[in-house]
Amino acid sequence: MIVKLNNNSSRDEINEIFELLNNLSIAFQFIENENVIVLPKFNDVTLLNNKNAIDSVFEIDTPFQLPSKIWKAKTAVKIDTIEISMDTFTVMAGPCSVENEDQVFSTAEFLSKAGIQFIRGGAYKPRTSPYSFRGLGVDGLKILHKAAQQFHLKVVTEILDLTLLDDVYQYAEILQVGSRNMHNFYLLNELGKIDKPILLKRGMNAKVYEWLLAAEYILSGGNSNVILCERGIRSFDPQSRNVMDIGAISLIKELSHLPIIADPSHGTGIASRVKPAALAATAAGADGLIIEIHPEPAKALSDKEQALNFNEFTDLMEGVNNILPHLPYGKKTLPINNTVLNLQSI
Repeated sequence: MIVKLNNNSSRDEINEIFELLNNLSIAFQFIENENVIVLPKFNDVTLLNNKNAIDSVFEIDTPFQLPSKIWKAKTAVKIDTIEISMDTFTVMAGPCSVENEDQVFSTAEFLSKAGIQFIRGGAYKPRTSPYSFRGLGVDGLKILHKAAQQFHLKVVTEILDLTLLDDVYQYAEILQVGSRNMHNFYLLNELGKIDKPILLKRGMNAKVYEWLLAAEYILSGGNSNVILCERGIRSFDPQSRNVMDIGAISLIKELSHLPIIADPSHGTGIASRVKPAALAATAAGADGLIIEIHPEPAKALSDKEQALNFNEFTDLMEGVNNILPHLPYGKKTLPINNTVLNLQSI
């Protein structure tokens, strides 16, 4: 249950509700910037009758409360003049990991000319083997930031650990929580206290309700700017890196007001399968895509098998643009500049 308070409620009126709940030993959380009280295990609304501070009550019969569509129709995440929501289609693209300035600056120039507004790239990489390339760290963040400033892009990068939060916060516009960290509840708690958008990837073994409860950790901390990302789930089949759960996209659209984008690069793990999965996710109602691209995929230091070159990415975007006008979701077409077709990858 979510209790919405009147904006003109006095502190005494609000404290009266707190006292009632405490006396009844009912767990609750007050989210001040939303002016709501969340009561996850409370269903006797009559106890709240005649409380002047209450504007409305939303009875939500699910473990997740704040991500629920019963509570809110839609969330629009805004970064300067850019909006990420069900009314827009957003594309984020870039290399798996930041390797050097030439790689990042050539990618940023390409994205800028193509009309893409977000560059993604990993400065800190969670690798299964400790001997794999694990990123350039803060130097990688600085390269991303410098390239983004020059080409008027916004940076999306992963936050692995609370010890890295200050640096990532300084250099990125969107902080990504990777699949391995979806269940890192202490990290999610802290991200709920900051004022930058969080891109929350689905855990590789996570059920949808667990994913939405991870979002609840961030939302309950007061940060309402959460973007969900379907990135595939682990399967028994060795022929595919992951199973791209297209059905989860339409399910999220039914359950939640949060925008959801798809990551077909990790969802398939093979470059030739990225475009079909991206088009399927678009048709299923995704609010955007996050795609791994590289000037020379064969030379990439991480995830080279799934990275697209610039021409392949352009072809994918043309396919998306052909789908969007025919969907019932009111999406805008992408501002893809056809001159990028003339850019040849090495």
